[in-house]
Amino acid sequence: MSRKRVILWVSIFLVVVFCLAPVLWQLLTSFKINDAISAVPNVYFPSFDQLTLNHYMAVFTGHPFARYMFNSAFVAFCATILCLATGAPAAYALARLRIPGHRIYVAGVLIVVLFPYVLLFLGLFEVVQAFGIGNNYLALIIPYTGRNLPLTILVMRSFFSQLPKDLEDSAKVDGYNTVQMLIRIVLPMTVPALVTTGILAFIFSWNEYIFALTFVTRETMKTLPVGIAQLGAQTVFEIPYGPIAAATIAGTIPLILLVLFFQRRIVQGLTAGAVKG
Repeated sequence: MSRKRVILWVSIFLVVVFCLAPVLWQLLTSFKINDAISAVPNVYFPSFDQLTLNHYMAVFTGHPFARYMFNSAFVAFCATILCLATGAPAAYALARLRIPGHRIYVAGVLIVVLFPYVLLFLGLFEVVQAFGIGNNYLALIIPYTGRNLPLTILVMRSFFSQLPKDLEDSAKVDGYNTVQMLIRIVLPMTVPALVTTGILAFIFSWNEYIFALTFVTRETMKTLPVGIAQLGAQTVFEIPYGPIAAATIAGTIPLILLVLFFQRRIVQGLTAGAVKG
């Protein structure tokens, strides 16, 4: 093996370790007993008697953790479906239809993407109050859809722009209108892009905290990040590092499984955007 190849693999290994170190530390913390967690110096390689499953048992038995996961999954799923259902047609219109001033629309979408979503908090709070949808799934689904929609439009527009127009021209000759052509021909060709943008929208909706903390206060409707943040300890002066780590790992597993399940489509979506035709 050449020297350059050794350096390459060592560099890749260091980058992977750097990226996975926080996750591995969180995983280790979730299995360590409290004394090992708070020990000084840190216990990097705990012995067998320093390992426990009590943190996971405390999370699932002492809190409605399954309910939190259901709420996060339901809200994220609905927001993702709405985002794709509205973003894909809008992206196709900006990419293919001759809309007057379409560059202005694209610039507006780009500005919204660059705008920090936290600054929209007060405006969305007023909207939620005005429509009386507080403590309702819609109070999260609508903001999450709006937040993910601009990025979905930009990503899908780039894919639609790179599709060959020959198929669309043939469809027009066969009598297809724009909606039929989009549903039956264009969208099936962009499934990897739909999956990629859908995964990004789902992950954001699953992990979002600020809106979920403010717009929903009912215990049975709280999402996973809020539930994890509000895990209590036995005393006021104690921070439940173990249960928090266990809840974080348990809440991350569905996302890992989701990405692994759609891994092939995600890779196709990420690479297709760089190849024209």
